Amino acid sequence: MPAAVNALRVGTAEGDASSGAVAWVDGRFVPPQAAVIPVGDAGFVFGTTVTEQLRTFAGRLFLPGEHAARLRRSLEIAGIEPAWPVEELLDHAAEVAARCHAAGRGEDDLGVVVLATPGDAPAQHGGQAGIPRVIIHAFPLAFATWAQAYDTGVILRSVQTMQVPSACWPIELKCRSRMHYHLADRQARAMEAGARALLLHAGGHVSETSTANVAVVRGGAILTPPRSEALSGISLGHLRALAIGEGFDWIERSLSVADVAAGDEILLTSTPNCLLPVTRFDGDAIGDGRPGACFRRLLAAWSDGVGVDIATQAQRCAARRPGAPRHA
Repeated sequence: MPAAVNALRVGTAEGDASSGAVAWVDGRFVPPQAAVIPVGDAGFVFGTTVTEQLRTFAGRLFLPGEHAARLRRSLEIAGIEPAWPVEELLDHAAEVAARCHAAGRGEDDLGVVVLATPGDAPAQHGGQAGIPRVIIHAFPLAFATWAQAYDTGVILRSVQTMQVPSACWPIELKCRSRMHYHLADRQARAMEAGARALLLHAGGHVSETSTANVAVVRGGAILTPPRSEALSGISLGHLRALAIGEGFDWIERSLSVADVAAGDEILLTSTPNCLLPVTRFDGDAIGDGRPGACFRRLLAAWSDGVGVDIATQAQRCAARRPGAPRHA
């Protein structure tokens, strides 16, 4: 495909425009394979990309209003001004999700990404700046990469790679500049096979993992880092509402590695998998080394609210893909 010579493909969905699956690029619905970023775009050259990832339940976007608010704030911080208001972009995201879901398997659900860049990098375009680019694309959720973790849990390791200081960019900015995540996870896997990284700030306070917010269960309370120390996760906000509804106290305060290790349970929350338990941290079992009662109670409440048994869906869909990895 000629476009592949000078462009970076950012995502695909099963099928093509004729089968119903589409992407949305700068105002047009296009076949998924046309969702590309030119290699001279600032989003590729500098990693200057603002992004939101949503997921669907039964083909419908989950918590679109909350994602829209965070996207709007990220665009403001980055100074990127798309030609379309955020509300309209989320409407287009819903349309992409609906078409791609209809073109796929009915029991599957999707990840849906909205990303925006400043456009062409002047240094690669004769000093001429471009206009912002926006791409919306969808893809079947990779259930096989986390399905078994609902039963076996996640391994977590604290690492030397640190969270980006707020002097570089605000923690609330949701962007694609994630080399520190990549390096942190490499360190974690070198320490223990299959582990994920827990990133800290320079002062030693816990921030987040490369893919999820962290919550520590202790007695009847759930503790999380304050919003000044970790990205304000949409799924974390939903967990907070569920936890309060289930009678837990919700406490936001700075956490140390020792605080995490002393938890009765450790929970990870993120958009694709919603809620996962940590069963091993820094080489030691958490509790009895199995997902705990609080995790199961909160996952059940989440499943009831969306009308889907989250763990069962993931495991059933993963089973259709023999040979795929089964670890989180």
